[in-house]
Amino acid sequence: MNISMDDKLEGSWRASWLISKIHETYPDQLEPWLDQIIDFLQKTTDSSKKREFLKLISYYPVPEEKTALMLDYCIRHFTSASEPVAVRVHAMQILFNISEREPELKHELIQLIEHEIEYHSSAGIKSRGSKLLRKLYRQQGTDYKSVNNRV
Repeated sequence: MNISMDDKLEGSWRASWLISKIHETYPDQLEPWLDQIIDFLQKTTDSSKKREFLKLISYYPVPEEKTALMLDYCIRHFTSASEPVAVRVHAMQILFNISEREPELKHELIQLIEHEIEYHSSAGIKSRGSKLLRKLYRQQGTDYKSVNNRV
């Protein structure tokens, strides 16, 4: 884990990829590292590491004391057209996960996802965004298709 969080080591992104693969077999091994991973994300500029670590974080509830930090981070990265699609998609998923615990964020998240689909879209953003919008609208008792004419 320490190697993956060292941006000075060339190729250290491979360690974050390896952690992702280990997580597939031993998912309980990552949870104790969540706080450190979240803190590291605030510092790294490596898109590969962002992608892998955001994906891993999306499998767990964000620790309560890190919610505001991750909310800000994920909004910034989800709405940044300069970020790779995978980073944006995983950030969107984490925003959805946070909204499950903080339901007052759901309306804003709907607007954010719809905006990104309309103005900064890609196949990945459309696909995950549509799935999450369906869930969000269903939770609000609204039919997604009738509101957006999208599937």
